[in-house]
Amino acid sequence: MSVREAFAFPEIVNDYAARCTAALVVALAVITVVVPAPAQTWLAAALMAGFVLRVAGGPRYSPFGRLSVHVLAPRVSDEPRMVAGAPKRFAQSIGLVMSSIALGLFLAGLATAGSVVLGVLVVAALAEAALGFCLGCWIYGTLQRAGVVSDDACVDCANIWARPGMTARH
Repeated sequence: MSVREAFAFPEIVNDYAARCTAALVVALAVITVVVPAPAQTWLAAALMAGFVLRVAGGPRYSPFGRLSVHVLAPRVSDEPRMVAGAPKRFAQSIGLVMSSIALGLFLAGLATAGSVVLGVLVVAALAEAALGFCLGCWIYGTLQRAGVVSDDACVDCANIWARPGMTARH
């Protein structure tokens, strides 16, 4: 296996698995906010590591991703709902940035600021988990329509609302 293959993100992903992963992120982020220091720092590091693993290879390396794909999503629906992977990777990258900032703030002793950043992350992840609205995917599509992201980066994403079975709630 080449390095490129080892760190390839799936071209399509099961939306139900992505939503389950988002729910797990919500749970870990909320726990991180409510526990006292120094546990906050360790949990924020675990949250960030999960995003690193998901950005690196989708659900392949991530414990949350594996749990979602193999255990949780099949319990949600027997039939997967496949969506483009590129916007999901972009969304995971935003989560990585947010969780990294939160970890840095916790390490700097700025627990309130770190908790606020995680609160923003919780809102975005909860929107995906509960409503099926992926804020990162929406931003990705907006950047693509603005010409910042090439249409070639994800042909299916150029107009995700026009694809059969896609709704504006994605």
